[in-house]
Amino acid sequence: MSDSIVKNESFELAISGVNFYKHLVSEKKEFVMSKQFLRSITSVGANVREAANAQSKLDFIHKLSIAQKECDESMYWLELLKETKYIEEKDFKRIYSQSTEVLK
Repeated sequence: MSDSIVKNESFELAISGVNFYKHLVSEKKEFVMSKQFLRSITSVGANVREAANAQSKLDFIHKLSIAQKECDESMYWLELLKETKYIEEKDFKRIYSQSTEVLK
């Protein structure tokens, strides 16, 4: 899984998520939901990395399923931020579509 597409895409998603978090905190002054979003979005890639070092096939599957859950949670926080008017549709679509690709 060293040059895995999932590994690369989840890392890029984390970078986008961190930059998005910085925007939410500095520009929108939103601290609670954005922190939850940051934790879940960075956890996706971390769990994909852990899966690469799994001790068994079951451990591998377990780590990837955690990454999947964290990605879905990140999408939830994005939906909530959009519906509460903290983020604009264009920003939502950009990172939401990136999350959808990683989730697939």
